[in-house]
Amino acid sequence: MKAADVPPFDPVATIRTREYGLLLVLAGAVGLVTALGAWCFLTLVPWIQTSVFEDLPVAIGFAEPPWWWLIPVLATAGLITACAIVRLPGAGGSVPAEGLGSGPPTRPIDLPGILLAGFATLGLGLVLGPSAPVIAIGAGLGLFVLNQVKKDAPDQVHMVIAVAGSCASFSMVFRSALISTVIILEATAVGGPMLTFVLLPGLLAAGVGSVVYLGLGSLSGLSVDAYAVYPLELSPMGDLTLVQVGWTVVLALITAAVGCAVTVGGRRVHRVAVARPFIVTPLAGVVVAVLAIIFGRTGQPVDAVLFSGSSALVPLVDQAATLSLGTITLLLLLKGIAWSISMGSFRGGAVFPAIFMGTVGGILASHLPGLPVGAAVAAVMAASVTAILRLPLSSVVLAAGLTGNTGPASLTLVVISVVVAYVAADKIFDRRGRGQDGGETAPVEEPPAGPHPRTTSP
Repeated sequence: MKAADVPPFDPVATIRTREYGLLLVLAGAVGLVTALGAWCFLTLVPWIQTSVFEDLPVAIGFAEPPWWWLIPVLATAGLITACAIVRLPGAGGSVPAEGLGSGPPTRPIDLPGILLAGFATLGLGLVLGPSAPVIAIGAGLGLFVLNQVKKDAPDQVHMVIAVAGSCASFSMVFRSALISTVIILEATAVGGPMLTFVLLPGLLAAGVGSVVYLGLGSLSGLSVDAYAVYPLELSPMGDLTLVQVGWTVVLALITAAVGCAVTVGGRRVHRVAVARPFIVTPLAGVVVAVLAIIFGRTGQPVDAVLFSGSSALVPLVDQAATLSLGTITLLLLLKGIAWSISMGSFRGGAVFPAIFMGTVGGILASHLPGLPVGAAVAAVMAASVTAILRLPLSSVVLAAGLTGNTGPASLTLVVISVVVAYVAADKIFDRRGRGQDGGETAPVEEPPAGPHPRTTSP
């Protein structure tokens, strides 16, 4: 039969077939496997952090970790990450500075390199989160399961299973099937008649992932709460005012500019790191360590600058009233620089650092007249996530979920902030940044990892 004679794929009609029912069953099985894989990853990362930063110094004779301990640890993280990028297939995963879902499709053969780079980056203290490696784990394991069942599956099935696996694994991070599915589907830009075709398996797999999260935590006594983000305890903001709306627009513009500066800086670091990974990546780790040590000299914990910020989020909000403007500003500056360096040289996700930086910026902005802390955090967090992810619906869902207890008026500020930040980042600041960066949007080509099979993943 000629290619022209092959009937076009009709997702609406396919949903009514028996084969689609079997696809849903497969998506549920994939959700179980990928959620287990993500749970193992998210459980091992905090164990590595505790072992390296707390147990190991004591085991070799120190009463407590010395101030210089961070330098060799983060330099080692750079060496391990460079090995994963250069020596293993898949180049360690996507480049964080290029955005969520950037890079080629995840293949099962890429998973060892992604896991190694993820463990080194997250476990040894760099300023990135688990979103990118967890999504890659879901897509890679999902396609591995599919290949065992049906190697000659069509492209549409590859896409559905990759998306379903990513939804399931990502649900382990947010403990929510809805949030994970919204983010994955928006990142993959699925729309039209294909939306329902992909949505149902994605929701099913994400639901299975949420059940796995609850079940494994109960059975094993272990959890992935180190990366779980709960609604912030913020005071109610009261009725919406024109002053708050005005400050929201201004703060969204400023936050978009800062977010784009972090991203552009990360792209520039990446262009240097990809040429000499075994030199630049360890050196980048050392710089991040020095930035954390500088902040520690203020009497604050170095953890506030290191890591993704997920575990430091609640303590930050609880202590917001006692932190000076100088301390908050210094944290925002040092964490931002460390984040930009990490985005360009290591491997991980940007969701949690964007949430943390938005919270810090919101606490700082709450000192403006007429802007309560709940309104400030909601507005700046929404703009921060938008500027980094460029996923407006996902940004609204995340910011509204984390700041919803401030009152219904905060949702209005979140929506305004997301719209202003998205337009400003996409039409003004990132365009200028990319122009100053040589006019390129793609990273320098990574070391070859072999030909990619016919797959599609987020």
